Amino acid sequence: MKRLLHILILVIVSSMQAQNPSCTLSGRVSDNAGNPLAFATVLLDELKQGVHTDEHGVYSINKVPQGKYRVLVSILGYSTQTITIEVNESNSNIKVDFTLTESLENLDEVTVNGRSKETELETKGFAVNAVKTEEASLRNIQTNELLNTTVGVKIRQNGGLGSDVSYSLNGLSGNSVRIFIDAIPMSTFGSSFNLNSIPPSMIKNIEVYKGVVPGHLADDALGGAINIVLHKDTKTNFNTSISYGSFNTFQTSTNGLYRFSKSGFTVKASIFHNYSDNNYKVSGRSVVVTGLGGVQTPITAKRFNDAYRSTGGMAQIGYTDVTWADQFFIGVTGSNDYKEVQHGAFMTITPYKDRYLESDALLASLNYQKKDLFTTGLDVNINGLYGKRNRAVNDTVAWAYSWNGERAIDFRGDEFEYTWGSQQEGGPTLAKIKRNVASIRTGVSYSINDHHKLLLNHVYSGIDREDSDALRSVLENTFLGTRDLHKNIYSLTYELTAFEEKLKASLFGKHYQQKTVSVDPAIGTDINGNDVVVDEVVSNHKNYDGYGFAASYALIPNITLLASAEKAIRLPNETEVFGNDGDNVVANSSIDPEKSNNYNLGVRFGTFNFNKHHVTLATNVFTRNIKDRIGLPIETSLNVDDELIVYVNQGSGTSKGIDAQLNYTYNHNFGLNFNFSRFNLKIENQGIEIDVPNTPFFTMNGGLRYSFENVFLKRSRLNLFYNVYFTDEFSFLTTQGTNTVGNEFFEVPQQLAQDIGLSYSFPNNRFVLSFDIKNILDEPVYDNLSVQKPGRAFYLKLNYTINKF
Repeated sequence: MKRLLHILILVIVSSMQAQNPSCTLSGRVSDNAGNPLAFATVLLDELKQGVHTDEHGVYSINKVPQGKYRVLVSILGYSTQTITIEVNESNSNIKVDFTLTESLENLDEVTVNGRSKETELETKGFAVNAVKTEEASLRNIQTNELLNTTVGVKIRQNGGLGSDVSYSLNGLSGNSVRIFIDAIPMSTFGSSFNLNSIPPSMIKNIEVYKGVVPGHLADDALGGAINIVLHKDTKTNFNTSISYGSFNTFQTSTNGLYRFSKSGFTVKASIFHNYSDNNYKVSGRSVVVTGLGGVQTPITAKRFNDAYRSTGGMAQIGYTDVTWADQFFIGVTGSNDYKEVQHGAFMTITPYKDRYLESDALLASLNYQKKDLFTTGLDVNINGLYGKRNRAVNDTVAWAYSWNGERAIDFRGDEFEYTWGSQQEGGPTLAKIKRNVASIRTGVSYSINDHHKLLLNHVYSGIDREDSDALRSVLENTFLGTRDLHKNIYSLTYELTAFEEKLKASLFGKHYQQKTVSVDPAIGTDINGNDVVVDEVVSNHKNYDGYGFAASYALIPNITLLASAEKAIRLPNETEVFGNDGDNVVANSSIDPEKSNNYNLGVRFGTFNFNKHHVTLATNVFTRNIKDRIGLPIETSLNVDDELIVYVNQGSGTSKGIDAQLNYTYNHNFGLNFNFSRFNLKIENQGIEIDVPNTPFFTMNGGLRYSFENVFLKRSRLNLFYNVYFTDEFSFLTTQGTNTVGNEFFEVPQQLAQDIGLSYSFPNNRFVLSFDIKNILDEPVYDNLSVQKPGRAFYLKLNYTINKF
């Protein structure tokens, strides 16, 4: 870390030389009635650089160099407007609003051959989706819910707000999918700062890579990666929101940034708080009350030990858009959460009460970005985190409970308690895991010219872990071991653009290094025959290489072929190797890395524009050839009620399938989206190829949106939403044979959940009021290991935004 800081200081000092200043051009485009014009084109004629306005008619063009420029604004059905601006040292920000007049003539005066950033990303060859968050940030939608609507993505969540979540991309799930925050592995931030707690308003967009992960993310992602890109706008802004809904769910967040235009000094901060009782109703095979004689009576019960609370935020100070840095920030990130635990990995007939988890994290951060450092085309990006994370498990209650929240009785009618003295087997505990964590991501890229580019990236992440338990004796705590895990991943990428930008290709190689060290005190004997304390050290070093490519070719401007492949490696993570009491996970020091050869082949059609109709269609076929897949043991009816789990190498397998998505808009008021994913995931178990259990193989999602202008008030907007989620039936057990009686007992039924909502934007778009009803038909919805999720729920949210002080 010290060496990194010294290098960074030298870079900054060396680069503090005069460079051409730039400015940000921003504003709003509207019609004569003041209504915003979405998707209007704003073009700097001399630079051939342009953007489209968002749904509120707002545009922003960053890093406009010194000089005079003609600004042309156009949209189909309106006359083109042109003005001239001048950028010099005295104006770092220029704001210009445009009012266009409706016209049926000269509709094709300006044609811009440009693409949005999302389209550029989705046509580079990778199987990737760019998820916008602006609309979701105004509604009662969690980041996980937003991801769940993305093609090929299935969110597996063990209950309500704050419950354990895993992400499935084309069938590969769990730790095979890596989550990043600004390209930093999210695991570094700890469980209290995750996609359950980060509000969409803090997020600019989400990049979802399926199967093949580009070199710049540089991590051991086997099945894909999800990169959360936080807002990096340098424009002064402020946003705050508050929502309340079913199950006593309360959520609030505030984000703000202030930039001093003359010096470039910038301060930004964001905070959030979430709480929910999660006391929704559940039923099913395990939700029973046991009476006299052991008679079990099925009931519908409320979860009574499942509350969740999380609080966190980040604060940063630094400089933006100055001669020596595009962005330079030092900051701190802090978070904590509290989560009650209702049951173990499965819903059992005797749930927990008064078992809970607590987590906290405090991390220092350093961020530096600079384009064209020293010379044109040389870009540098450095992100670092260092700090502490803690997690505690509290389990000291010996009484057994039933799903009615009362103490359980035995067959004689007597209240009973567990002989081991705690809710979970293993005895009472006040366990605490302390971690020192560090992560440094360094990226350097050089554009040789418009056709050739090189990128070098490195990610280091380290965890020093120490376990203790306040209920153990001083001697036992003295003899507790330590666990260390250190990982380095390097990547080198070459990018090619050729044939008038019709061909785009990316070739990359990755090198993986991981070191795990376990230190356990033991009693030994010295040369004199006396007992002494010695450390038994078990160290493991692993080195692997991977490589891949992605390529796209535009047959015509709106039809693009996409292909990608990768030999991917996924190293076991800390929980899989060392275990985690809080998540009921047992250690497995002998677990091996998993490997996969991933292939994608797809085509993207669009966006096609027909008058007021806009259509985009994309599809992708994929294959994953997996070796030593890491996952939970293949479940049978013999171990389905176990409270503890262990990650193992399940064996080799294959995943093959197809996904597709359709997006359609009309007149920017009506929107329709639909996607589906179908695949099979098979694995060899004891020499027999079987379908992997607890995996839905067929999912579909759809959504409708319609907007009304000037409802109740002029320049207001009313948006109506409808979403539907379909999951085909699946079993969380292996198939025991076609004639086996009782298999249906373990089938998770076909599910169809539907949400509706509305949002109302007041004039000037500063206040937005939204109301959502989730699972409107109150259908039973299940997920991991048949754990039931919340039923019908109502939420109200108020959002307030200032784009400029």
